[in-house]
Amino acid sequence: MRLRRMKRGSPLLEGEGQGEVCASSGEDAKRPNEGAIHREPLPRPVVCWLPDRLPLPLQASGKGRRRPGDPSGGVPHLTPTLSFQERGHARGFLALIASVTFAVSAVATEIPPGERRSGFDAMAPETRAMQEDDTSNPGMLWVQDGAELWAQPPSPGKPACAGCHGAAEAGMRGVAARYPAFDARSGRPIDLQGRINTCRREHQGAEPLALEGRDLLSLAAYVANQSRGSAVAPPADPRLDPARAQGRALFTARMGQLGLSCAACHDDNHGRRLGSATIPQGHPTGYPLYRLEWQGLGSLGRRLRNCMTGMRAEPFAAGDPEAIALEAYLMQRAAPLLIETPAVRP
Repeated sequence: MRLRRMKRGSPLLEGEGQGEVCASSGEDAKRPNEGAIHREPLPRPVVCWLPDRLPLPLQASGKGRRRPGDPSGGVPHLTPTLSFQERGHARGFLALIASVTFAVSAVATEIPPGERRSGFDAMAPETRAMQEDDTSNPGMLWVQDGAELWAQPPSPGKPACAGCHGAAEAGMRGVAARYPAFDARSGRPIDLQGRINTCRREHQGAEPLALEGRDLLSLAAYVANQSRGSAVAPPADPRLDPARAQGRALFTARMGQLGLSCAACHDDNHGRRLGSATIPQGHPTGYPLYRLEWQGLGSLGRRLRNCMTGMRAEPFAAGDPEAIALEAYLMQRAAPLLIETPAVRP
């Protein structure tokens, strides 16, 4: 791989495998079949990776037809040689280019409370039906595991979660709708998974559970499931204001090699298409949730890392304070939508 700085007006293509982005190194450096793709000038130069070869569907295979009088000198064309799957990839590349174009040029405006919609509303009927039916919702498997962990002491002689909090159906109702919350002992905001680990360490004498591990996701899903149907209700705690302001700044800041922001997609272009997917408003009302792409349950932090990787930005580490600050802003932004945990998403 070699690194080049992309100039304004350069064509933009998505690469193979890791989804890397490649661009010509100058406005006059056109390869066959790339010259017809154009995009609006970027507000600033963007550094991107350029593969030493073209992505598979755009790499000449030598098996194409040559058209008489072709100014490319008889370079094989894409259409006659692409398989059905490869044509789908090529269409995805073009859709990505169009999506990046409108996202970069967008000026983010916050969604008014009356117009806020859950990502549930944009899903296919089959996926909505899967979420609504607990016997079909795969996330309920984690909820069931969480119920067992709730009643089970972490070690002999130590209290179970139920030993302090009682039945989760009563004691945990509405709790997830109020997180992240401010933790006075640590002097910073803490999310629901962080609270579970804090309780384990301080009240159960147990080691914290691994972030993104099945046990922690299961407990978090079980606790949050008790708030399903409750409206998101961020606490009116002024100690959270700095974190929410930091989260809003992160949400609106351009980042990564593509120079995109979260707000460019989720505030200004929700409802439009990014490839085959509808862009949601980005409200974290269903976490931990089951994502069909993951074939498993995952946290909001995992989803944020996915998005940042797609933006070619350095993702947050698990449990990073910046990720907690962003979650605090997102939950404030999501009010008064309803908690859906465990949600199902494509």
